[in-house]
Amino acid sequence: MYSNILIPVALDHEDVLPRKIETARHLLAEGGTITLLSVLESVPGFVSEFVDMKPENHLTAKVKAKLDEAAGGAENIQTDVQTGKAGVVIARYAAEKKMDMIIVGSHSPGLQDYFLGSTAARVARRAPCSVLIIR
Repeated sequence: MYSNILIPVALDHEDVLPRKIETARHLLAEGGTITLLSVLESVPGFVSEFVDMKPENHLTAKVKAKLDEAAGGAENIQTDVQTGKAGVVIARYAAEKKMDMIIVGSHSPGLQDYFLGSTAARVARRAPCSVLIIR
């Protein structure tokens, strides 16, 4: 059983989230915590100089609201939104927050994933803890 389970959430792949949460609940120790985390890519500098407002602030609030909705008010589910490269941020977040399990989703790999590597693969390589990849 695991005390602190991290579930990275890509909002364009929400369909697998209920399965990830259900799996986490089966693996969660009594009194443990599940954290839903979304990572937003940073806006490139050359783009940000043409934008008047900081779009990441507005988007962060919307993403956090979607995560809170997915948590369904469960007391043992926390939510967070970070900015950066997902594969790096997820692993760093897991280390900083002392997570002992990460549950990531993975789609069937295409040719581009073999050359670039998917987020799930990057997390698995960098994670400081166990990683469960759900398809």
